[in-house]
Amino acid sequence: MKAGVLVFAAAAVLVAGAASAQSGADVVKAKGCLNCHEVDKKKVGPSFKDIAAKRKGAQAEIVAKLKDGKGHTKVAASEAEIKAAVQHVLATK
Repeated sequence: MKAGVLVFAAAAVLVAGAASAQSGADVVKAKGCLNCHEVDKKKVGPSFKDIAAKRKGAQAEIVAKLKDGKGHTKVAASEAEIKAAVQHVLATK
């Protein structure tokens, strides 16, 4: 009986965590990235397509810039949200 309760509790925690995680596209919208960037054309900042073309493989560096505000406005988001947003932007074709 106790093992069944533990399995159920663990499954509930996993489902709750997955439900609260936002997709990269959701983070980009929620955190205001689209105020300065567009998918396919330069706005205040470069387009997501240009970023993806020039910065492939630089995910860790981009995440650090957004987290620390060095070379970009500091983003008020968790590291997981920033990683999801960067992954979304770098996947833009």
